[in-house]
Amino acid sequence: MKSATAGSATSDWVMNKKEIRIGNRLLGVVACGALLFAASCGGSGESTSAPSPTPTPTPTGSNVQAITVNVGPADNYANGAFTSVTVCVPGTSTCQTIDGVLVDTGSSGLRLLASALTIPLLQQTSASKPVYECLPFVIGYTWGPVQTADIEMAGEKASSVPIQVISGTAPSTSLCTGGNSDTVTSLGANGIVGVGTFPQDCGDGCTTAGPSDLYYGCPSSASSTGCVAVAESLAEQVQNPVALFATDNNGVIVELPAVTAPEATLSGSLVFGIGTQSNNGLNGATVYPIATDTGNFTTTFDGNVYDQSFIDSGSNALFFPSSIPQCSDLSDDFYCPSSTENLSASTAGYNGTPTGTINFSVANADDLFNDNPTASVFSQLAGPSTIDSFDWGLPFFYGRNVYTAIYGASTPGGTGPYWAY
Repeated sequence: MKSATAGSATSDWVMNKKEIRIGNRLLGVVACGALLFAASCGGSGESTSAPSPTPTPTPTGSNVQAITVNVGPADNYANGAFTSVTVCVPGTSTCQTIDGVLVDTGSSGLRLLASALTIPLLQQTSASKPVYECLPFVIGYTWGPVQTADIEMAGEKASSVPIQVISGTAPSTSLCTGGNSDTVTSLGANGIVGVGTFPQDCGDGCTTAGPSDLYYGCPSSASSTGCVAVAESLAEQVQNPVALFATDNNGVIVELPAVTAPEATLSGSLVFGIGTQSNNGLNGATVYPIATDTGNFTTTFDGNVYDQSFIDSGSNALFFPSSIPQCSDLSDDFYCPSSTENLSASTAGYNGTPTGTINFSVANADDLFNDNPTASVFSQLAGPSTIDSFDWGLPFFYGRNVYTAIYGASTPGGTGPYWAY
């Protein structure tokens, strides 16, 4: 990770989200980017051309997990939605609850720092060799063993789930290059819980060893030297825990209140299931089908069509190509217009329908951070995209109930995958 200085405010870079593709599956992964922990201005001015569904009151129930936008366990995060996850040795009461886990609708699977984990979990093996995973992102990676845990969130439980325990350095032959996010400082969190649109983190692209090279069989658990790429069946891959819940397993809803000014923290909910209980109905939200091979839909902005666009709670800003001036103090990771810009973009399902218009604002990131040194919540934070797409990050979620339906799952809005809002 990097460090950055914005005027008098200095803090570490933490995370935003970007995506890469492995085989025929979009692999939602974490990417390093600029995240100073202050803000200013306020009010995203977000709306749709038709009235947005009114967010429902804070839900309660066994399928509701509290989330909080705050500075995170590294004390330097902006627009990061965190929660706690309980993991257990499978089939036992030997459990541990880990706080400061980033909620990420743009990836699939639970990933925990080894330094945050204190209970022994069962190691997955292939031909008697420990299995490791290398998960690449734009400028870095996570590496670590694939182990098995029972996962509990709210009143939901997924049993014997393959997860990644982040530790160590990836082999030089892997796709993982750049920075190694294996500490709280470098990751900005104690882990990531990926509750995105796919049941696994890789899919068919990893069921044979080859170009993907995400999974490895290693000679021992002590070193990555001599590791060889291995095939992983769908069931052996790191899993979206929601898809393995006994009920409420067809998707999630992220519910966060509107933001009209910078705030130190923001409380919301991660609701499991779509249309499975009285507290998780679609409530008039528009369903946007996404491509089953890439997990993307279309955004049109400033006359350009970005058909690799996505909605992602793990991104700390809106990321998109633009001629808006980029910050100098923060390198090229955020935009710094001379005055706040009020913009709009249209979104469409992967097949062209339905369509909607999103209004949003972009403020000067240097001013946001320097003028509000105790804030962690900003609705007007945006930056350039490095992958020619429109990334609707966490600011998009403020004031909306955003639904993420899992691939192949039946819901009142149709079969996943889709987003709805």
